[in-house]
Amino acid sequence: MNANFIMSHDVTTIIGLEVHVQLKTKTKLFCGCSAEFGASPNTQVCPVCLGLPGALPVMNEQAIELAICAGLAINCSIPELTKWDRKQYFYPDLPKGYQISQFDLPICADGYLEITDPANPDATRHIGIIRAHLEEDAGKSMHDEVAGKSDTRIDLNRCGTPLLEIVSQPDLRSSAEVKEYLTQLKLILTHLGISDCEMQEGSLRVDANVNLHINVDGKKVATPIVEVKNMNSFRAVERAIEFEVERQAIDWQADGLTINDKPKTTRGWDDSKERTFIQREKEESADYRYFPDPDLLPVRIPREQVEEIRKSMRELPNVTCDRLQSQHGLKQYDANVIVNQGPQLVAYFERVADVSGDAKRSSSWVQQDVMRTLKERDMVIDEFPVTSVQLGELLKLVSDAKLDNARARDVFNYLLDKESTVEEAIKSLGIEQVDSSEIDTLCQELLDANPNVVDDVRGGKVQAVGSLIGQAKKKNPNANPQQVRETLLRLIGE
Repeated sequence: MNANFIMSHDVTTIIGLEVHVQLKTKTKLFCGCSAEFGASPNTQVCPVCLGLPGALPVMNEQAIELAICAGLAINCSIPELTKWDRKQYFYPDLPKGYQISQFDLPICADGYLEITDPANPDATRHIGIIRAHLEEDAGKSMHDEVAGKSDTRIDLNRCGTPLLEIVSQPDLRSSAEVKEYLTQLKLILTHLGISDCEMQEGSLRVDANVNLHINVDGKKVATPIVEVKNMNSFRAVERAIEFEVERQAIDWQADGLTINDKPKTTRGWDDSKERTFIQREKEESADYRYFPDPDLLPVRIPREQVEEIRKSMRELPNVTCDRLQSQHGLKQYDANVIVNQGPQLVAYFERVADVSGDAKRSSSWVQQDVMRTLKERDMVIDEFPVTSVQLGELLKLVSDAKLDNARARDVFNYLLDKESTVEEAIKSLGIEQVDSSEIDTLCQELLDANPNVVDDVRGGKVQAVGSLIGQAKKKNPNANPQQVRETLLRLIGE
């Protein structure tokens, strides 16, 4: 009923996102405790992040620099003055009873992201960004989600870790656009080293504000806004939005309530039941009783500092993608695949391409052999046993027809497991170039033993020589398949 209703009415989905990103600092936002994930519960805490009486916060300057870097990357303006505010609310994993955040003077404002339109890959969508502000994270409550009977445990290690909350305009119109926006945002933040964006560790969390605009007799009717909180996978965000669109359409048909009749509500997402559930009516900003934090001075950001950070920033992913196409002649798809793996893999590929002098072959090997091995061995490119220079030297031999692909893969696999140079690996594997006269002799023997293949080729079935190439490799593993093929066809034609 709801799907038919949406299809038969002029309904527009309105979505705005609040993305919480944990910044990649060694220590927390206002104390020297480690911000690393995975330590034993409640072992990375101190009087400051626990909010004990008399403890005073000291600002982490690296968090300021990373926030400015993120702001510049998403086209925000960076004000000359920002400040800290206390956001008052009670929750068991927030021992201070307030969160240090930024209310009216965020560190970044008025930005945007251009995303590919999922409905038309040749077009882009301009998604406005209202602000990006710094704040400290709360602790983590671990509930008995299944039975609901056990005690709730609280881990305060996360208290005080630095977050950047990036708030978009309500410019997104579908779950597919949301996925594209989040994908591009995550790529930028990881590419620039601002955050690792490990969603399973909670370092990227998403709140989605969703409602519908329904055209009724030429007038726009807006359904009540719902905020779906703390989703930690792109798939969960997509499914929660799709569920909300259908639920709000059904509710509006039943009760006709609009945004003027019902306050904003907060809902959670139950992944196992694939549905949202009501949590509470949403507080307004006045309910948080914001006021300037008396323990922290406002922060002045000199223009010189902003420009220094801008100059030190890595190339943005979209710029790298364009450069790989123009400089190395890659297709857009191949450039995207490499860029999406991060700047370290981009650097690896470019070094391979430089040494081999063959960018397209380098791209193919990096996407297939290197990336497959990284996944199989669960390692990152910095740990990869075959260096970019070694792979470049190996591929140069292939490009120069001194080694075929099959033998090159033998060398590659040898280098994966043994410390060796390319030259030593080739020698150890007994690989040597085969003289053309040996190839001639080998091919003639094969043709003499397979007259039917000769007849087939002369009859127009050129592909028949394929069976002889395999036989040639068995007789001499060093025989170059391409050279064998060319020789077979030449001898048949003589």
